[in-house]
Amino acid sequence: MEKKSSSTKDFIESISVLQFIFTFLFMGVACIILMGYLMFTSLWLLPMLYLSWQILDWNTPESGGRRTAFVRNWQVWKHMKNYFPVKLVKTAELSPSKNYIVGCHPHGIMSVGAFSCFGTESCGFAEAFPGVRSCLAILAGLFRIPLYRDYIMSAGLYPVSKASIEHLLTRSGVGNAVVIIIGGAEESLSSSPGVNTVVMKNRKGFVKLALEYGADLVPVYSFGENDLFRQVVLPDGSPGRRLQALFKRAMGFAPCLFKGERWFFMPYRTPVTTVVGSPISVPKVASPSQEQVDHYHQLYMEALTTLFHQHKESCGLADTHQICIT
Repeated sequence: MEKKSSSTKDFIESISVLQFIFTFLFMGVACIILMGYLMFTSLWLLPMLYLSWQILDWNTPESGGRRTAFVRNWQVWKHMKNYFPVKLVKTAELSPSKNYIVGCHPHGIMSVGAFSCFGTESCGFAEAFPGVRSCLAILAGLFRIPLYRDYIMSAGLYPVSKASIEHLLTRSGVGNAVVIIIGGAEESLSSSPGVNTVVMKNRKGFVKLALEYGADLVPVYSFGENDLFRQVVLPDGSPGRRLQALFKRAMGFAPCLFKGERWFFMPYRTPVTTVVGSPISVPKVASPSQEQVDHYHQLYMEALTTLFHQHKESCGLADTHQICIT
């Protein structure tokens, strides 16, 4: 009986992860195909009405979106979290009277740690940080896809654009933690087991925004994120890598060549521990100088490095592991 119960639990968790993967990879394309198909059927009026409404609703993602607790609390996210499992670790308090820009590292292939901890309520962010609302910012182009945009908005996801972040930091009160996966698509191309590469040295826009709006900076590291898939990492300068870079510039994301543990797409059952570091106090400066931006960017990199070394052994890494910031 116990074996059957465990088998059922594993199946439910696997299906929950699989739906996330198919949503991540294919749902946007499926929505576009569906709308295009309906345009050439007797139901053509439905996509026409929707697209007309989408034009009127165009700026909603950058204006606070349509977040719903119902979607963020779906049981499927808890089953997905338990598959790996994903764990949120708190190292310091975040005051609900302030706003924050949270930098999450590394991107990995699908940012499972960031989504589970900050895009859903499955890991207990609201309980760990009372009065603070996590706002995960993702690729802005996804919010132009019909139907798909409404789904991701309902989960409390936001475009990673200046207009969107400005709205969250200035027009949505206090207690907002805007989570940005700093390394983005470029960092995903370096994702591989045992690799702790963070793309950040030349990414200072988030620091400038923090200074402009007086938002404290918070470093986050998801240990185990790079171990979920096995990727074919193409050498720099190779034709394949140049093609990936070209695609990234055109589409905003990189086509990674990866495989999972089973069913090709299923990730390895590797624990992901997302550690939230201490906030770095940032003053509000209407027009920050380059020296100020560089100063707080350096403080952030040092804080992230310290966070990594303080928690790497408790999160399953050997003492010899180093973080590589590029």
